[in-house]
Amino acid sequence: MNNRQILNNILLSDNVVNDINKNIKFITDIIPEISFMIGFEHKHPHHDLDVYNHTLKALSNSKKDLHVRIALLLHDIGKPFSYQDEGTIRHFHGHPKVSAEMSEIILKRLGYEEDFISDIIYLVENHDSLIDTENLDNNIELVRKRLEIQFADAKAHKEDKIEKRLNILNKVKENLNSPNSNN
Repeated sequence: MNNRQILNNILLSDNVVNDINKNIKFITDIIPEISFMIGFEHKHPHHDLDVYNHTLKALSNSKKDLHVRIALLLHDIGKPFSYQDEGTIRHFHGHPKVSAEMSEIILKRLGYEEDFISDIIYLVENHDSLIDTENLDNNIELVRKRLEIQFADAKAHKEDKIEKRLNILNKVKENLNSPNSNN
């Protein structure tokens, strides 16, 4: 079994967080960029976990879907390389684009197929952008995966910041599932 297959098996396990932590040396050997996430604090009122543990929490909130789980593993990988400290608050303007660029390099290095890489780049680059159900920018299946990622990511934020984001995402979900929509 090659590194890509082993990673896929870890990400599709029933207890993804436990299996990632049990295999963290293997994962940081094949994706050394992840090591920069470990202990990298958000220093932001919407987060109470470091980038790595936020990522694990998001993964724990996801369904067993390879697209969703790889995108969640990589969605914030660019944060340690794209932050702006403004006083006591840290911002991450542009991190989705940096994370997407890093994801492309990582996935090519691991030997994923081009179509799969394109899907993951789209999911990572757009994980923070609200879905416009009137103007869908990709196939509906991929948009639904993007929404799944947004739900998992929102649930990994600080407890008192989750409800507002989930309400917004639930409206998007209703619009996507509406019989009047073109989906």
